[in-house]
Amino acid sequence: MDTKIFMCEDEMPRQWYNVMADLPTPLDPPLHPATQKPVTPDDLKAIFPMELIRQEMSPDRFIDIPEEVLDILRLWRPSPLYRAHRLEKALKTPARIYYKWEGVSPPGSHKPNTAVPQVYYNMKEGIERIATETGAGQWGSALAFATMLFGLQATVYMVRSSYTQKPYRKSMMQVWGAECIPSPSTKTNSGRAVLEKYPDTPGSLGIAISEAVEDAATHDNTNYSLGSVLNHVCLHQTVVGLEAREQMASVEAYPDVVVGCVGGGSNFAGVSFPFAGDKLTGKHPDVDIIAVEPASCPTLTKGLFTYDYGDVAGLTPLLKMYTLGHDFVPPSIHAGGLRYHGDSPILSRLVHDGVIRAVSYHQNEVFEAAQTFARTEGIIVAPETSHAVKSVIDEALKCRQSGEAKTILFNCSGHGNFDMSAYDAFYAKQLVDYEYPEQLIKESLSRLPKLG
Repeated sequence: MDTKIFMCEDEMPRQWYNVMADLPTPLDPPLHPATQKPVTPDDLKAIFPMELIRQEMSPDRFIDIPEEVLDILRLWRPSPLYRAHRLEKALKTPARIYYKWEGVSPPGSHKPNTAVPQVYYNMKEGIERIATETGAGQWGSALAFATMLFGLQATVYMVRSSYTQKPYRKSMMQVWGAECIPSPSTKTNSGRAVLEKYPDTPGSLGIAISEAVEDAATHDNTNYSLGSVLNHVCLHQTVVGLEAREQMASVEAYPDVVVGCVGGGSNFAGVSFPFAGDKLTGKHPDVDIIAVEPASCPTLTKGLFTYDYGDVAGLTPLLKMYTLGHDFVPPSIHAGGLRYHGDSPILSRLVHDGVIRAVSYHQNEVFEAAQTFARTEGIIVAPETSHAVKSVIDEALKCRQSGEAKTILFNCSGHGNFDMSAYDAFYAKQLVDYEYPEQLIKESLSRLPKLG
């Protein structure tokens, strides 16, 4: 019985897959925030190393993974693929459910898949410090882990609501030598401007990004690093889907449905883009790919597909993506990693073109799904991951009704061991199912940048 499907280290992917090579519609170029002209490599080299800039713009279908990066990824990769027999039995479904378990990494999530190569390329260019933001703390802890390995310093601006909700993520960053600052802070012009206007703000990823970008741009020894959204981040995460595809092939399976949660898009891109490539090239044209987001921050399901800033202060390039408006501050749900106003441009394009579909859920129903998963498969998942679990359960129940024995794959992107306060709130019936804040989003969208 194929409960656990492993790969040998020498079977690990040695190249990343770049779905941009197979897009039916080319991406709209990122625009310079001041000139509104397409961004050039020279525009980006103040905060990114040149190799990441090259990857961001590369048309190549496959890009080699450096051996030094592979050496570190082998600490936990290839990650195991599990067949969720107990969950299937509990749901009384004919569906076959598989999950890629990314919680085996030292930081406990998929995030070091890109943190390690990003820090490596910065180290090669002589950068001494990395500034970044983090929502729930998974990205911040992954970057702290990677900078520790390569001997760099890290400054992490953590969204204030998550800084308060998830203190042990902050502790994890500190163990690995990083500085963790609640955002908005008084350390940057961007943070001070927000605090002056909204002193009690819970913060947002857009605000924290502004602080980190400003920090990097004003220090010569510092570069900026992003844990989601950008093309090179999605590229690095494809080791997840590439491994999963080979593992499933070893038991003669291929997914009918691929599921992942979405904030900016990194873990979802990781598991889904290799299968999206199969769909785009006609190898498996019928695979159903589902992006799952919170109902309180419904970027893909309620946002506009247009150019917007990636941050509140307007320091980043303008990206063509689904957005709720760059200054939209989502409610303080416990899935802090999904509280982002925009999405990956590649993911947005694939949703817009109908290759991927999106759904949204409230936080009480996703915690109920996470409880079902924990009581069958044993893993307590992160609040972000619980969104994917909810969608998987819904798809499996549809199979129970129809009698179809579909194969479902999802990315179990991280553990919830540092998120027990969220589970405490769930059991105390203190979680709020925030309604779609239509008026707030309407106001935020009214302030979208006007293109010339």
